[in-house]
This record gives sequence, structure tokens and C-alpha cells, in this order.
Amino acid sequence: MLALAAGLVAASVYLIHLDAEVQRLYANVRWVLPAQVYAAPMEIYPGASLSLDDFHAQLQRLGYRQQPQLDGPGTYHVGRNRIEVQTRSFRFWDGPQASGAYAVQGDARRVTAVTDLGNGKPVALLRFDPMLIGSIYPNRGGEDRVLVRLAEVPKLLPQTLVLVEDRGFYHHFGISIRGIARASVADLFAGHIVQGASTITQQLIRNLFLSDKRTYGRKVREALMAILLERHVSKDQILEAYLNEAYLGQDGPRAIHGFGLASRFYFNKPLDELRPAEIAMLVAIVKGPSYYNPRRNPKVVLVRRNLVLRMMRDAGLIPAVEYKTEIDASLGVTRAGSSGVERYPAFVELVEQQLKGQYDEQDLTGEGLRIFTTLAPPAQAAAEREITGRLPEIEKAHRLQPDTLQAAAVVVSVSSGEVLAMVGGRDPRYAGYNRALDAQRQIGSLAKPFDYLAAFEHPQQFSPATMLDDSPLSVSLPGGRVWAPENYDRKYVGPIPAFEALAESRNVPTVRMALQIGVPAVQQVWKQAGVDAVPALPSIFLGAMDLSPLQVAQAYSTLAGGGFQTPLLAIKAVTTADGQPLKRFAFRIRQTLPEGPVYLITWGMAQVIAQGTGRWAKTVLPPAAVLAGKTGTTQDFHDSWFAGFDADHVAVVWVGRDDSQPTGLEGATGALRIWAPLMRDLHPRSLDLIPPDSVQAVPIDLQSGLLADTGCADAAVVPFLRGFVPTQYAPCANAAKSSPLDWLKHIFK
Repeated sequence: MLALAAGLVAASVYLIHLDAEVQRLYANVRWVLPAQVYAAPMEIYPGASLSLDDFHAQLQRLGYRQQPQLDGPGTYHVGRNRIEVQTRSFRFWDGPQASGAYAVQGDARRVTAVTDLGNGKPVALLRFDPMLIGSIYPNRGGEDRVLVRLAEVPKLLPQTLVLVEDRGFYHHFGISIRGIARASVADLFAGHIVQGASTITQQLIRNLFLSDKRTYGRKVREALMAILLERHVSKDQILEAYLNEAYLGQDGPRAIHGFGLASRFYFNKPLDELRPAEIAMLVAIVKGPSYYNPRRNPKVVLVRRNLVLRMMRDAGLIPAVEYKTEIDASLGVTRAGSSGVERYPAFVELVEQQLKGQYDEQDLTGEGLRIFTTLAPPAQAAAEREITGRLPEIEKAHRLQPDTLQAAAVVVSVSSGEVLAMVGGRDPRYAGYNRALDAQRQIGSLAKPFDYLAAFEHPQQFSPATMLDDSPLSVSLPGGRVWAPENYDRKYVGPIPAFEALAESRNVPTVRMALQIGVPAVQQVWKQAGVDAVPALPSIFLGAMDLSPLQVAQAYSTLAGGGFQTPLLAIKAVTTADGQPLKRFAFRIRQTLPEGPVYLITWGMAQVIAQGTGRWAKTVLPPAAVLAGKTGTTQDFHDSWFAGFDADHVAVVWVGRDDSQPTGLEGATGALRIWAPLMRDLHPRSLDLIPPDSVQAVPIDLQSGLLADTGCADAAVVPFLRGFVPTQYAPCANAAKSSPLDWLKHIFK
């Protein structure tokens, strides 16, 4: 009797202690929420350069569903020359936006009208919910989730969950006596634990506080903790916690927890848009997400999903008519990697880099911050498509071993400096080495525009028409060394206008010119363009400097911006989990390079594509398009580059090998073959090459660099800084051959 009393006392003490522990543990439950990263929202307005086909594709990318008629948020209907769409509600950094129904009219080129179907009024700007593209710093074990509230989820979800997992949930006190008895018999005959009898409360206790190790001691502790938890927490609170904690799959190293994230992971849409069959599938895989993996074992999952649907019908959760429709539906799971989460690892790494120093790691891993970025999904898709599609073609054309080449690309907005796309390798989904951000490679002839820009800042010495000497050159270096640069074709053409030397990417005349300007002047131009780490060596004239594609994009965006430097940005705004604004990332711009010389170099880079080493691009780009760019080829063909821009976009592409072995590729035969189709896909807008007030364009004889008229057969209109136009006519000019009176008549006619 004494022993029994002692046992009861000990049990009471243990239960009191365990009750206190349960209360403490549950009170300290804190959903660890990685920061959620969103792409830039799609914005539609009359006149937008977006075809209806492209608009349709973007709706599909966002997970909108095509229906015979609008059927709630996230649905659309395609008609003749118009698409009707019902947007989703969303809380942006500048406030919430309600769901609405709209008609978007357009054609194969642009949007012509946007109308509110509710009131029939025209809409100036229509903004869509942005795509979720990743999570920052996934926490312990890569655990990730999107929090949901029980009151906000479709009622069918918790009803089905209770039906399948724990029918007596609202009637038991934390454990199921019948279930325990059934499992005990099975375990007894097996000689070990083979069957569980866990209620939803027990499963929550195990997920939050205990291990998955199957022992009798752990099962007893789990049951007691479940009973004690239900003394302090309501059924709805337990169910809500379970909806957010349940393990529902694996995305590489990232664990998918909760139905909110699982809905996006499997169907690329929010919970409130799920059909009954989709809800049934999510509930079906709770039993074992590894075995019931819809992407790996679709037939097994389909059988279990249909079982859940039958249970839903039999319990009266869905009518028989709806059951007949849903039972015939496919699983509807998106393909692996297209769930809209962790979709762009290279870009997300850039976001992480720009957040460093702005927020503590704890804030990024646990507070559910919402990061709104600049990524433009159509531009990103174009960059990925061209890299993955063109690299095998390049390897085949040059008889290279398959899968030996790597590539990287960066696309930037000219007007804002926003990074629109970033690809870190030929496998865009690989979250490893990010060549766009981290690869430091010699840039070769991409450096030449900055040599010429430095020279054109001295208009009394150099202009695009200045005749440069293309003949063998030797340069004495400190220590008795000699540098003898050569042209890539090892040929020399003698006197050549500066703009043609740039267009043809000739090394020797470029070096001769740059030596007169000096290394410090070229270094200063690079610094003004946004790149500081440039060595003080003459070899920088030919690109003997290591830069990443992102750094190259920074420098070229300054040229594209007419000399205005804008630090490249990947983040627009950061808010709390409930939408309260924390920080806006301000647009900063300042003029660092003079307008006139920048115009001259932009005009010169347009000649690279019109008639120089980049002329292959004309076979791909729209015939009337005027773009500027530059090929880059490093010594022994280790690296192939192309960088260039239209009026809206700067794009940089690198192609090479990770082991830095020669590829045999020039800039024109490697990177350009990706860059040109990429720019075509971005629907380029021609550069406006109308000279500013500080520039004057006149006809020049290309044999002498002097003024030309109709008497000169080899002439071109060339821009100069005003006040530095040649005053002497070329020998071929009629004005030079005629009498002084004829010459005056020619001037004033």
C-alpha cells in the first residue's frame, strides 16, 4: 500500500512537472519563418509593350487558371483580342490591393485598353500579385513554411484533415482509447511497434517537441503531453498549429512544412484557390510525404487521393456531382522546380548579399519578413531559355565535349539600375556556384570602350575619326620586360579611324591611343563607371582585369545611362510579415561621366553591331533595331563575352569553362550567340542616336579622317564634340580640289 501511495505521489509530481513543461513549451512555440522573397509584380497599362500571348504566359506563370468564365480570384478567360482576369488580393509594400475583375485588350504587340468589369471604367494601371521566388536563409534543417490562419483557409481543408487523420478530434481529450487499443493488439502480435494511434494533437506534440523514434516510453510521454495540452489550448488552436507544422514534402535540402507552403509547392497557387481534389491530395500525403510523393509516385498518390475523395463524399463534405468531376481530375501538380519557390537561386543570392548589414540574420530567418525585389520573370525566363538552349548548340558547332561550357548572364534596367534577371550557370536551378555574381574572369576587349571614352575626353587629341596607327608595337615595362600586344588576327592594316578600330576590336591601335592618355586616366573612367578594382597596368587597356558579369553590367549600365551612374539594385522594399513597411531601397543616380564623350562611345559601340565584330547579331535582332555592344575575347580564348544595350536593357553574357581551359571561342562565336537572341526576346527598343547639343556630326573621309563631301567615295557621317570638328577637307573632297571661290560656294550653298 505504501508503495502504491509512493507511486501515486511520484506520478502526480511527474504529471505536474510535465504539465508545466507542456505549457512552457507551447507558450514558447515560435514559428521560425524565413524571409519570403517576391519577384517584381506584373503591371499592365494601356500602351504597355506586351502582347496578349505574353500576357497569357505570365498569367500561367503566376498560377492563374483558365476557365470558361471568371470563377473567383486567380482565374481568367481568353476571348477575342481580350483576356478577362480576376486578380488576387495582395498586401504590397505600399498598401493592400483588393481582388477585382478586369478586361485586358490588346494585340500581338501591345496592350490597348484595361477596363474594370465592375464599373466599366478604364484603368490606368493594373498590378498583379507577385511570384514567390525564394526564401532567405532557410533555418534549422532547411525548414520552411508560409503561415496560415484557420479562419482564412478553405473550410473543406480542416474538415477533410479531421475526417482522414482523426475523426474523433472534436470529441476526445487528446488521445483515442479505441485507436490505442487497436494499435496495441497489432504491436503485441508483431512484437514491436508497427502501428500508431496518434490523434492530431499527438502528431502536433511529436512534431513540435519530440523525436520520431518509436519507443513505448516516447509513446506514453506523447500521450500524456497531448492530454495535458488539451487542458490549456482550444481545439481550433491545435488544428491551426497542425496546419502550419505538418511536414508535407522535401524540396532538395528544404523541408516543406504546413499546408500554406505545400499549396504553392505542389500547385503554384494559394490555399484558397484549391479545388477539392487538390485538397484531398494534400491531406493524402500527410500519411507519408516521402512515399506519397506526387512527383515521384503519381500513381500511388492518385489512388490514395481518390480514397480521400470518396471519404469526403461519403461524409457529405462534397456532393456526389462534384465528386464525379473531381475523381476524374489529374493530380494537377506542377513539374519539379516550377512551384514558384526557390526558383531563381542566383538572383536570391544577390538579394541576400544586398541585405547583409541591413538586417540581423535572426530577422531574416525567423520573422517572416517579405522582400520585394526587382526580378522580372519574363526577362529571367528569356535569359534561362537562351543559355540552356544555346550552349549545347555552341558546343556542337565547335566540336566541344558536351556539358563542358558554362555561362552566366545579367540583365539590368537602363532607367533604374534594377537587376531584372540573373543566371549563374547552365543549370539555372542549381543553388551552388553563382558565376554571375562570384566568377572573376578577365574581360578582354570589353575594356576597350572605356579606353576610347578616356581618349574622347581629350577632344583636342582624339575623336572617333582620329587616324590610329595599326602597326607592330613594343612597350618597355619596368624590370626590363617588353610587352608586344598583337591583333587577334595577327595582321596589321596601317592607319585606321578610331571608331573602326573599336568596331573591329583591334588591339594595337587601341593600345597606342591609350598609352598617350595614360593608365590613370583609364582607371578614372572605370571608377566613374562604377568599378574601383582596376590595376594600374597598361594591360588593362586590353582587359587584363578580373570582373564578374554583375560588375561588367554596372559599368555598361553607366554608359547606357548616358554617363549617369546608378548602383545596381535587386530589392525594392522590405515589410514585416503583416505588411508593415520597414525600408525602401532608394533609387540613387548621379552623373559621373560627361554626356558628349559617352554619346561618342555609344555611337562607336553601335558600329560594333552594325559593321564590326558583333554584326552577327543583325541576323537575329529586328532589322531596324539600333543597339550598342562589344565583344570580349581573352588571350588563348579562355573567356567569351558580350555586353551591350538597347534603350531599356543592359545585358551581359559570359561563356567559358570553370577550369579556365581554352574554349576556342571568340566573343562573337560564343557569348554573342546567346546575347543577341536574349535581346530579341526582350523586345528591344532602338537607341536614340540623335546627337546632344554638345555633339556635331559631319561627313568624314575614312582614309584621312578629314572632312569629306561628294567627291570622297569612302566616307561616313561621324560625330565630334562641338568645337573640335576637323576644319580641313580630305584630298578626295571636291572642296579641296576647287578654286577658293568654288570652295566658298560649296560652304554657303
